[in-house]
Amino acid sequence: MRHDIEVIKYKNGFVGFTMSEIWTIVLALAVVALTIWYYAFRNLDYFKKRGIPYVPPVPLFGNMGGMVFRTKTFSETILEAYKFNPEAKYVGFFDFGSPVIFVRDPELIKTITIKSFDNFPDHKMLSEEISDKLFKQNLFGLNGQRWREMRALLSPTFTSSKMKILFKLMKDCTSNFVDHLKTRNAKSGEFEMRDALTRYTNDVIMTSAFGISVNSLEDPDNDFYVTGREATNFTGARSLKLFFRRSFPTLANIVDVKLWSDKIVNFYENIVKTTIAARDARGIVRPDMLQLMMQARDKSETLKLTDDDMAAHAFTFYFGGFDSVALLMCCAIHEIAVHPDVHEKLQAEVDQVSEECGGVVSYEALHAMPYLDNVVNETLRLHSPAVTTDRLCRQSFELPPAQPGLKPFLVEPGVSIWLPFAAIHKDAKYYENPEEFDPDRFGDEGKSKIDPATFLPFGSGPRLCIGNRFALMETKLVIFELLANFDITACSKTINPIRLSRSSFVPNIEGGVWLKLERRNQREFESST
Repeated sequence: MRHDIEVIKYKNGFVGFTMSEIWTIVLALAVVALTIWYYAFRNLDYFKKRGIPYVPPVPLFGNMGGMVFRTKTFSETILEAYKFNPEAKYVGFFDFGSPVIFVRDPELIKTITIKSFDNFPDHKMLSEEISDKLFKQNLFGLNGQRWREMRALLSPTFTSSKMKILFKLMKDCTSNFVDHLKTRNAKSGEFEMRDALTRYTNDVIMTSAFGISVNSLEDPDNDFYVTGREATNFTGARSLKLFFRRSFPTLANIVDVKLWSDKIVNFYENIVKTTIAARDARGIVRPDMLQLMMQARDKSETLKLTDDDMAAHAFTFYFGGFDSVALLMCCAIHEIAVHPDVHEKLQAEVDQVSEECGGVVSYEALHAMPYLDNVVNETLRLHSPAVTTDRLCRQSFELPPAQPGLKPFLVEPGVSIWLPFAAIHKDAKYYENPEEFDPDRFGDEGKSKIDPATFLPFGSGPRLCIGNRFALMETKLVIFELLANFDITACSKTINPIRLSRSSFVPNIEGGVWLKLERRNQREFESST
């Protein structure tokens, strides 16, 4: 009998396996099963053994099962964990199989992100799990000394003086945006603002970061918008890849699972490298982020920005500025539309500033509008684009007891801390009637009651979002121009309150943002006749 070396052929033509091949398959399946079992059960008693209150997990998925099976959004998952034990400064949480310290206390968050930053200097969420080079080499993905050097090199790119330079580029895109809305509808009509605003943010970031002028509203299928839409889409296959990378990072690295295709990576790399080469060769100078990075590259004697570095940073600006800023704009305009009192008060401020500026708002005037600032801040509170962020422990740190009667907890190197900013923004302990949209809470009287440690829309400490000035300027400018030219109201398709989709890992508004825009000059013309 030679069953262990012969191939068995059946009458129906099916070719079987030798005994050695069968045993190889059995062994491989056993290894896979043991690996899954290991990842599913290895840390489930982590917090129980340490006497820390924790959200009960399920094997493999931890506390993220609702997202995987699309029964909860990421925001709902975080808010549920935040409310699990209201008396605790922090609770245990499971990011799939990885234990996470979920910090609820604002003062403790300040300690972690500022006072004890050297103990928690890095991100782990995604940066250590994603192998894609455009992500690994950008400012969010970098860790340690490399991050410190790159942050110091890039920070001057986002000062107020540099934002003034970019303001002109942004205004050109805003004019195109408003003109398109007027052209599409000579009198009044209903618009899906989510699609329109992502096209607007695409054009702003392309001209501001890459130095390329494009009009995605007039040319809806241009390569820049189509590729950007694909790169920022976290539904379908990319959502599954993300789940796989986060659940089995070692195995994902072995089989080289990447979130972005070579086509997308090459697209952005070619844009940056071609533009840099042309500018270097011809001495071209353009007031955009790429030019500012090239200047920083030439000034630094100790750290050189390579073309790959600049491509990665430009991609990060695009990734953050394309979708999350459009989401912020959508939420702000929606709230303005469904709150007529806010609309009236803000539009009056817009009209006053417009008159003072001769119809063309300046950088200084835009940033000196108190009620516009209140509206944007209240939108950031109620609809935080960043649901949570993380910090990775590099040096052991002792947390105070989670609640009276418990012992202090020693955070060991390699353990992640999650900071649930969006949940804190909706805590009635810090904000009265937290689900209501009330810009006056950020006014002269209201803001004195707000603890700065409870309002962190762009993060906290040295890892604060480097592009926050850019995002705020872009959001304020588009709101200003929309209200200067249109009356914005709810329509039959408006969904209020806004609901987030459960089909995407990143926040996405379900059903879109449908609003009615009526041209103000058309209405005034009809009244006068």
